[in-house]
Amino acid sequence: MTSYETGQRIALVHTSDPHTLLRPGDTGTVRRHDQRHNIVEVTWDNGSTLSMCLDAGDRIAPATTPSPIGDPVAEATGWAAALQQMRAAGTEAGRTAAEWWAQDTIGARASGDTRLAARRILAGIEDGDPAVLDALPHFTSAGESVDIAGWELFADAAGDTTGWFGLRLQQRDEAMAIYRDAYDTAATDRVADLCHLAASPTGRDVSHLHPDRVRIGDVGVFAGDWARTTGPDGDDRIEVGFVGTLIDYWNGWAVFSCTRAVAEAIVADQQRHRDQHRQSLRDEGVPEVDLDRRVDEALADLSFDGDVIVADQRALSDDREAIERITPDGDGRYVVMGRSWCWEAVDPYACDRIVGDLPDPDQA
Repeated sequence: MTSYETGQRIALVHTSDPHTLLRPGDTGTVRRHDQRHNIVEVTWDNGSTLSMCLDAGDRIAPATTPSPIGDPVAEATGWAAALQQMRAAGTEAGRTAAEWWAQDTIGARASGDTRLAARRILAGIEDGDPAVLDALPHFTSAGESVDIAGWELFADAAGDTTGWFGLRLQQRDEAMAIYRDAYDTAATDRVADLCHLAASPTGRDVSHLHPDRVRIGDVGVFAGDWARTTGPDGDDRIEVGFVGTLIDYWNGWAVFSCTRAVAEAIVADQQRHRDQHRQSLRDEGVPEVDLDRRVDEALADLSFDGDVIVADQRALSDDREAIERITPDGDGRYVVMGRSWCWEAVDPYACDRIVGDLPDPDQA
């Protein structure tokens, strides 16, 4: 077991901690090495104090490299800089590989339903599905030896065509591990970004509007629980979602306010459902004289009377008084059937179409 001394300079090779901002190549100073549990306590240069659990898969290495002047500070600084350059080069190469890969999968050269393909890839990444993850771009030296591949990568990243063969074997392994980790991480992250764009009904990333992130006062995308259908891959699909601001909950269901344009779209969508139900009844052989009554008994009738939405649910509720008039508030916003219908915040990516103005991520 390698022993690390107090005050020793080290560089991060790998950590599986999903929350840390540390990246391979980041350097720090050892505070203590608990040899019994093989845990190294580190003060990192970026301010982190994350300890390295070496038996759990964390990897660090001495941040030193031979120096003709024998200056330990220069040695540590130079090696740390070289590792940062390798990480930056790996990140750039991974992103480039992802963009080329995406062209044939969800981009201009892809065939079939690219939105469906993008949703499947995103689900696979989130679930850690090996069938999806193994198909993503990964670093490979294309049959070259580690030394030849490493020399070329190190020369390109650090601008040093001779330095590679002056490194110890441990340093070569460390440099390649950092490059590989940066490449693979950047490739996966970039694939996810591109899939978010390809899967989006708006053509831009709307992951910041996921329903798990929507709180009172936040903008979200809403639909009725009746609007869900099953898509071609077996997932929930919603034909149209409506943008609004969550203002309350009613019996666990969302209450949201929306603009006039969105309110008009909700009224139009309700009419579409009524027309579809009317046609299904007609196909079942229901006489024409009974269609209006049967539709009214199944679905509320929404319409605009000037600036007021009239919701007629008399036949639906068997209540002659069940007519509601929904007026806009002082800002011209409507609460369409809030506390009456079962609305819910929905994943924008589950919608085939979204009505309303979506905020940017920094505005959500």
